[in-house]
Amino acid sequence: MTKDNFPLLLDYEALKQQFTEAEETTCAIHAAQTDISHDNASVIDHSALHFDANGKDIHAEKKPGLRGSRLRSYAFAVLTRKEYSKADLIEKLALYADSREEVIHLVEELARENYQSDQRVAEMLLSSQKRKGKGPNRIKLALKNKKVDSELIQDELKETDWVAEAYQLKIKKFGKAVERDPKQKAKQIRFLQYRGFDLDTIFKVIARKEFDDE
Repeated sequence: MTKDNFPLLLDYEALKQQFTEAEETTCAIHAAQTDISHDNASVIDHSALHFDANGKDIHAEKKPGLRGSRLRSYAFAVLTRKEYSKADLIEKLALYADSREEVIHLVEELARENYQSDQRVAEMLLSSQKRKGKGPNRIKLALKNKKVDSELIQDELKETDWVAEAYQLKIKKFGKAVERDPKQKAKQIRFLQYRGFDLDTIFKVIARKEFDDE
């Protein structure tokens, strides 16, 4: 077999040089990406960088930095998928926005135009929680977690027959019989308290006889 038929030997030194140059280029791009928010800085603060177990900068993937019309378009896209409370929408948009202050102004505008509504969020949450068998205390806690004022549905909370709601839960879980055993009564009380009903409602429910709902 002639010499020309043999594969050419790899030029190790040339490949090593190419690899080193490519690696340096990648590192330069990576460093530029991690310093997006400090365009005017002349020196990268390496002490602020954090790396995972594989040596990758966990902050390398920066948020998009949306602003202006792009931020507004994203806000509308978010609101078309589900209702957000004002507080939740601010936090959602702030993850991708360039300026939190701009997000706050935008959300305030969306609320004024009724694209965002804490009232709707409160009403939807009330309906959803009632379907799940939750009492007023759990509903108020859920509203508080979303930073929505429970006063927005104060009338609905007052108009709901919570004794009837709790009684349906009680008979579904424990039956219609009035329990005489203290331990079993305590079990029913704990169950209904966990569901968010107050003690006045609970005592009425566990003492309610079968003929009382006729």
